[in-house]
Amino acid sequence: MSAPPDSGGRTTRAFTPDFLTELFRNPLDPGYADAAARRRESPAPAGWRGASARAVSVVVIAVVGFLFAVAYRETMAEEPSRSQARAGLIAQIKQRESETDEMTARADRLREEVGRQRDAALSGSQAARLRNLEAGTGLGRVRGDGVMVRLADAAPKDDDAVSGDADAGPPRVIYTDLQKVANDLWASGAEAVAINGQRLTATSTIRSAGAAILVDFRPVTSPYEVTAIGPRSMRDKFEESRAAYLMRRVAKETGLSFQVRDADDLTLPAAPEPRLRYAQPSVSPSPSPSGSADRSSSPGPSGSGTSPRPSGGVR
Repeated sequence: MSAPPDSGGRTTRAFTPDFLTELFRNPLDPGYADAAARRRESPAPAGWRGASARAVSVVVIAVVGFLFAVAYRETMAEEPSRSQARAGLIAQIKQRESETDEMTARADRLREEVGRQRDAALSGSQAARLRNLEAGTGLGRVRGDGVMVRLADAAPKDDDAVSGDADAGPPRVIYTDLQKVANDLWASGAEAVAINGQRLTATSTIRSAGAAILVDFRPVTSPYEVTAIGPRSMRDKFEESRAAYLMRRVAKETGLSFQVRDADDLTLPAAPEPRLRYAQPSVSPSPSPSGSADRSSSPGPSGSGTSPRPSGGVR
């Protein structure tokens, strides 16, 4: 309900008890109405406002465009250096790999030469026994019939490329798969085992480093070929092993490849000689002269002095 205009010509608003009816009848707040009336009484020059808004917009667009141009220029200026650094790293990696392969081949030739000189110096029975020991420990090259187990990653898919099946795991070969296959090949009677040409010994390790699989600290990639030399019954025993059952189930659920086949005339290379570490006994402390006390020793709980520390002592 509205009241009559006041002395200034403005209409005052009076609220009735029926507030909802009044709210819908006059939805505009009186403050907005007063502001609109003041603008009508003293309108600001429209041209100046429009020109100011357009000028501000032009300045903002120019600044943003300048920043984008500077960022693009800096990015393109740094791109050649990044590409050059990446190409240099790739070249260094390939060079190091080539040098490693050459040194490995040279080490194999020297090892064979040492073996021939050793066999010439030893008697026939001693040389044969030594060769058998080297073959059993993985330090000698062996040749014979056996089994080849081939594992390969599944083709990547959009739905399971990252996580894969919740129960079966990722659709790629992981280091524990190679561990299980190698262990069950040994359990099935294998006399020598290698993974992608890397001979396994009693000190070999199969582990992961990020997404890579390392065999004795050397990377191996898919497809993975686990070759084993052993008796003819080895394949049948391995087919019944837990590793073969698990890998067949994983291959069925994730799509990775798992194959077992007989292989004739396999040649497994010798493993590098391990660098073994031996424990050394600590040096025994020299006894104190009779009747003399060690001033550097600290008293024990009962007040008696403790024995002096050994040389190069421990904490």
